[in-house]
Amino acid sequence: MGKGLFDLSGKVTVVTGGNSGIGLGFARGIAKQGGDLEIWARNTEKNAAAKAELEALGAKVIARQVDVTSEAAVVGAFEATLRDFGRVDCVFANSGIPPAMVPTWQITTEQWEGLLAVSLHGAFYTLREGARHMVARAEAGEPGGSLVFCGSLSIFDGVPGVGNYATAKGGMAAFIRTMASELGKHRIRANTLAPGYIKTDMTGEELTPIDQYFASKTPIPRPGTPADMEGVAAYLASDASSFHTGDTLVVDGGALVYPAYAF
Repeated sequence: MGKGLFDLSGKVTVVTGGNSGIGLGFARGIAKQGGDLEIWARNTEKNAAAKAELEALGAKVIARQVDVTSEAAVVGAFEATLRDFGRVDCVFANSGIPPAMVPTWQITTEQWEGLLAVSLHGAFYTLREGARHMVARAEAGEPGGSLVFCGSLSIFDGVPGVGNYATAKGGMAAFIRTMASELGKHRIRANTLAPGYIKTDMTGEELTPIDQYFASKTPIPRPGTPADMEGVAAYLASDASSFHTGDTLVVDGGALVYPAYAF
């Protein structure tokens, strides 16, 4: 059950892409602090597995098949969430797809538009609709809420091969700052969370060469895991972060502050 500073009892959080990886890490952090959850993703089998895991932590969970590239699907999913829970207190826009890893002059229009459809436009639809419901609740006399975009270190670093990915992450980070400036009067906060390299279930438990490479370049010498996302997710969803907005929170083991020439 939730308790203390990060108590999420009675709060409802939506996590897109919440059935695996970083998104499931966010959802676990919410569940462990007593919050209720909606996880939105396209894979129904993974949705069901994530729902069972989160319910075992004591949360009330609805897993919904949602394609965030569809504005109508996002609008409809929020309407369904309000019917099921009656409120939305926090939204994590986390859905994304990996970049093609090609130079900027070789990115095809299909690759460019395909990634932006999920990671930029889908995140926009998700956070805009979340904001609309929170503003309506504030105008009815109950201000507050938290909007979170899952960014990456590509917001800050020039990473070869990920031009479309970096564009989506950097563009949404700028949009988040605008949301924070507009929504503060409703006590709604908006922040970007920028993880470093996170090892997910797809690579197994053993350290791979890429895991070892990133660990060697990070002051805390290990790859991150979805578990490292749990605490910051609970913080951002809770009232403990009620004066924290317009920020980009970096959770990367120190990678961003460790220059290439350090030794």
